[in-house]
Amino acid sequence: MDVTEQAYSLAESLLSEPLPRRWAHSLGVAKRAQTLRPILGDEADIMEAAAVLHDIGYSPRVATTGFHPLDGARFLRDQKGADSRVINLVANHSCALLEAEERGLREELEKEFPLESSHLVDALIYCDMTTTPDGGLTSSEDRVSEIVGRYGPDTIVGRFIQRAAPEIHAAVQRVDQRIVSVGSRHPM
Repeated sequence: MDVTEQAYSLAESLLSEPLPRRWAHSLGVAKRAQTLRPILGDEADIMEAAAVLHDIGYSPRVATTGFHPLDGARFLRDQKGADSRVINLVANHSCALLEAEERGLREELEKEFPLESSHLVDALIYCDMTTTPDGGLTSSEDRVSEIVGRYGPDTIVGRFIQRAAPEIHAAVQRVDQRIVSVGSRHPM
């Protein structure tokens, strides 16, 4: 099996039954990643694998700290020996360093999992933050609003996502610009 096949199989085994909505979201994020193949080239498979795996840290079989990017990345590294680039993308997806800071885990996250190339970080933000919890397409503005509404503005997640919103929107805009620059049609 290649990296993407392994990723889909693992994500399905961890998310589909205990967290079907999270699984639907992960499939939507991976589908979104597929649309970025024209701008990702040789890195498209790594992005798709990270996209489908990005939320495995929510799985009851994986969750230990309660911070899903860190839990998912540690599981992939320690239990699965996954590709280091996929692991680093999972660990740092969607401005995770800001949420880690809210949780007092930033130093751990930074020490264990370095950031990947900025264009890949942007691409995963784009995929995650333009996909609804049910796997549909949305804007980053609506996605941020949905997250704040679901968690509440004064929760850890609510505070983090509001702090991260400018960078999320900027990353989505950068990816949109790359899509246009290669002559691709916007996948939305």
